[in-house]
Amino acid sequence: MHPRDHSHDSRPAIIMADSGGTVSFAELDARANRVSHLLRARGLQAGDRIALWIDNSPYYHEIAWGAYNAGLLFVPISTRLKAEEAAYIVRDSGSALLFASPSVDCAGMAAILGEEVEMLILGDSYDRAVAPLPTTPIPDETRGSAMVYSAGTTGRPKGITPHLTPAPIGEPHPLTTTLIDLFQLDANTIYLSPAPLYHTAPLKWTMAVQQAGGTAVIMEKFDAAAALRALETHRVTHSQWVATMFVRMLQLDEQQRRFDNSAHRFAIHSAAPCPVPVKEAMMDWWGPILHEYYGGSESVGQTAIGPQEWLQRKGSVGRATRGILHIVDEAGHELGPHQTGLVMFEGCGGFTYHNDPEKTGRAYDARGWATFGDIGHVDEDGYLFLTDRRDYVINAGGVNIYPQEAENLLSTHPAVQDVAVFGVPNAEYGEEVKAVVQPRDPAAAGPALAGELIDWCRARLATNKCPRSIDFEADMPREPTGKLLKRLLKARYWPQPSGENHV
Repeated sequence: MHPRDHSHDSRPAIIMADSGGTVSFAELDARANRVSHLLRARGLQAGDRIALWIDNSPYYHEIAWGAYNAGLLFVPISTRLKAEEAAYIVRDSGSALLFASPSVDCAGMAAILGEEVEMLILGDSYDRAVAPLPTTPIPDETRGSAMVYSAGTTGRPKGITPHLTPAPIGEPHPLTTTLIDLFQLDANTIYLSPAPLYHTAPLKWTMAVQQAGGTAVIMEKFDAAAALRALETHRVTHSQWVATMFVRMLQLDEQQRRFDNSAHRFAIHSAAPCPVPVKEAMMDWWGPILHEYYGGSESVGQTAIGPQEWLQRKGSVGRATRGILHIVDEAGHELGPHQTGLVMFEGCGGFTYHNDPEKTGRAYDARGWATFGDIGHVDEDGYLFLTDRRDYVINAGGVNIYPQEAENLLSTHPAVQDVAVFGVPNAEYGEEVKAVVQPRDPAAAGPALAGELIDWCRARLATNKCPRSIDFEADMPREPTGKLLKRLLKARYWPQPSGENHV
């Protein structure tokens, strides 16, 4: 199962929702083959890495499929990152080539990397490099994979490296097969992807749709009203969202919310917990077509829940569809129904955190069970309910934000004595970034210093990683060993759970 299986016809593999640009399966296969030839011409073999610092565009899939067909690991990088942040990922991943959109800071990246890594700019040096290359497949095709980046113990992101084994390109990864079967993806699927392709789910899902022979309709940038128009215009059958997108669509006025939803059969959501009232409102509006799944870039397991099941168990993320689900206490002992502990999966482990054996070790136990690091409980029928996260990852609108980067940066400001960064409730995004600062001069605490620190952070990090607000403390809670008791600070901003048996 592969997009090439459908290259005999002119059906679109890609439609850009805003511009209307299309790429047929035949065109996608030809362009991907040129990329594969380019990679081999640069001396890259199966298991090598390339990086993609690219906006949503047809270029994304031709490069991703070209790397996939050549057995490479391709590393998506957020276009929101500044050049120094993106360069860290390029270097850490060992990427030999960087493909970049002209809209990102190519000059800044070039100044940092120099001749260390070749950078090909879309619409410029990239187009010249692939133009003369063959559109036929390379002779030694083998299945590759994405290598996405997550948080590391130092605050720097860490690559999630899948265990690659040689396999034909037409043999999908088991996760892809699960998605295709679970959500009935086929050649009649028209799938709307409203999120950036540098995120794991949008990239993997659009590629799964193309493997099944369906069409991926890709928004260049999310807009609530435009998303509804795209659902109607393209007769979309499947779509995927995060809870923040639901909130924004529900905030539209009555006229903007009117659209023909008759073709829409699967509205899938994941990445961040969806508040029960928001999901209820979406069900009332779109009908019982909302499907939810829980998983992660590490692919250690997955749960899913359909609309009718959810209406009977509101707040659940479903039962296991990949792997065997376990809830364990701090000692690793399995817990019973309604007991809260660490969520683990058996039978799907197969990754390492690149250059971080400590973080890899924390993801597995002695039995080989693996975890995303989330806390939750199951009911008597095995339905999972998530309640917390093991670490202090901030989930803002489905995007994971790792507070250590902002915390480390703010700690270097001359006005800061001590600092903690964590997530606090946000009605639209679920969470937002908050900093609590102990100033060197207590008299300086106030709005002026808060604004200065926020601006200082935004000049050095991607805006979404920076605090949206800052509070001040005369003294920070620390253990005698010096460990910051961040949980005590965070607890002040969050409602305290009740009614569960926490272990």
